[in-house]
Amino acid sequence: MVRFFQYLLVQIVVSVIQVMPMSWCGSFCRGLVWLVCDRLKFRRKVIRENILGVYPDASDERIEYLSRQMWYHLFLMCCEIAQAPRKIHDTNWRKHVFIRDKVRMTSYLIDYRPLIAVSGHFGNFEMAGYVTGLLGMPSYTVARKLDNDYLDRFLNAFRERNGQFILPKDGSAPMVQKVLQAGGILTILGDQHAGTKGCWIDFLGRPAACHKAIALFTLSGNAPMMVSYCKHTDKPLHFEIGCTGVADPLELPDELRDTKSLTQWYNDRMGEAIYADPDQFWWVHRRWKEKPVRKTKKRMQAA
Repeated sequence: MVRFFQYLLVQIVVSVIQVMPMSWCGSFCRGLVWLVCDRLKFRRKVIRENILGVYPDASDERIEYLSRQMWYHLFLMCCEIAQAPRKIHDTNWRKHVFIRDKVRMTSYLIDYRPLIAVSGHFGNFEMAGYVTGLLGMPSYTVARKLDNDYLDRFLNAFRERNGQFILPKDGSAPMVQKVLQAGGILTILGDQHAGTKGCWIDFLGRPAACHKAIALFTLSGNAPMMVSYCKHTDKPLHFEIGCTGVADPLELPDELRDTKSLTQWYNDRMGEAIYADPDQFWWVHRRWKEKPVRKTKKRMQAA
């Protein structure tokens, strides 16, 4: 019952946002920033630790600025998800979306081979799949199911409106294989923590665990990997979609033909977009958790 009332509350808020002029959404989001950041101080310690881990010399003013801007872009993303189905369609999308590297991105999106599109918790990553589907190129996204079933169905309804289909994070291997065999587009958030047994690399200057499967899709499945981003530009509901690199199995240099090297490569490409606009990265996201497990001498001898 509690989850249903949570869903009902979200529906009421979404309904209010949908009738709100888009020009008001910025002010609405600033108000939420004041509430969450200044009054409630939600996850302030986590945000501060994450920022200092990447920018160790950041001043208190810099940390406060990045924190407030991050919350603003996060709340703005929620408003845009509510507004997009009514405001962006196949005849006016160019007024809202600028696609950088259009020719390069399109050539891989319409290729006969499967495509692995990797992005992170940055900007409005939800709109990238929405726009791709709007342009007639459906995609499949591996995502964790929300704890609230009502909210999970609500969010997935937005994602699937134009052909962005959701595959559950657990037990989806057979479905992922079918997508790749059919030459489909598989989109993945590449900055998810993979636990101590993951592939440990450097992400924004700090050790981070990544899922090995992302690189293996490209190395073993003839699937090019495209690292992309979708970020806010000058005003609400206006975006730039771009590509910071493509790893094509047909052109892959020898130094990237192993899991760890390719995993490091796509994390570096994600980092390029984040370093350019650090205020749009989700510093509240717990990207860095445990440390790599180091083998003791006894374990090494036993191995």
